[in-house]
Amino acid sequence: LAIALIVSACGGDDDSTTTAAEGGDTATTAAEGGGGDDAVTQRSLRIVVVSHGQASDPFWSVAANGVSDAGDDMGVTVEYQSPGTFDMVEMSQIIDAAVASQPDGLVVSIPDADALGDSIRAAVAAGIPVISMNSGSDAFADLGVLVHVGQTEYEAGLIAGQRFNAEGVGSAICINQEVGNTALDDRCQGFEDGLGVDVNVIPVDLADPTGTQETVAGALQANPVEGILTLGPTGAAPTLAALSENGVLGTVKFATFDMSPDVLQSIVDGDMLFAIDQAQYLQGYLPIVLLTKYAETGALPLGSVDRVILTGPQIVTADVAADVISYSEQGLR
Repeated sequence: LAIALIVSACGGDDDSTTTAAEGGDTATTAAEGGGGDDAVTQRSLRIVVVSHGQASDPFWSVAANGVSDAGDDMGVTVEYQSPGTFDMVEMSQIIDAAVASQPDGLVVSIPDADALGDSIRAAVAAGIPVISMNSGSDAFADLGVLVHVGQTEYEAGLIAGQRFNAEGVGSAICINQEVGNTALDDRCQGFEDGLGVDVNVIPVDLADPTGTQETVAGALQANPVEGILTLGPTGAAPTLAALSENGVLGTVKFATFDMSPDVLQSIVDGDMLFAIDQAQYLQGYLPIVLLTKYAETGALPLGSVDRVILTGPQIVTADVAADVISYSEQGLR
């Protein structure tokens, strides 16, 4: 079953609320006791977000927070939907259903352009403005998508590999929780190229942290390495446990994509080198703002000649990690 989060942006305690009429008309909702500066324009717009990640996932919950907050701030209705697991067939069906519901805008992640391309092209052909987020920086333009919000994954992996190389790492593995997700595959390839040595990719199951810990511990015992890169907090936590189990926590150089409070604390404690932050909150937030303004004015910032609005990579190291923990705990980073 698809997971859906629906947010209607209107306040229950407002002094005055007028329902926006069909056709894009707007009304102003004034917060109780507030002046005009606190007013939010309510718009009769509905934007659907379909991602490959569930809102219950620690990473995607932050992106979903961005979607929800942008809906509130823009005064539009937003819906966050995703497959129950990493399932491209189900995701394409969710996109098809979203298109059939005729939203005013559509936001999609594109982990597999071959599997999702027909559904996304159908949205474009139906006249629905589409923005991609998170995954798909290398594929969105060919599908007719207006702009992409996220980071370029190969380059982010390349930076990670270069940093490991500077630390003197001569052997490493890359822990991939979604093999077949083009964005994650690109991260591992960039990591290998930046490090300058062959890197084994270790597939793990996102939904099985105990199995992930056992897999990583077994890989370390079978072939000890000097460095490990994980591709998200759901891979990082079991890897920390595996390193501790093998008695090499703090000895093997370790870093991850994306953040959680536990990841940040591990950086502060010296057990991890860094985290690569792609600001997924903004990946959820910005497309809602852009589609709202596009519906109103027809204007859209392109970010660059490649039409990629970069939210990362931002490297979070021990000198700043402590300051970021509170934002991560609030679901903002």
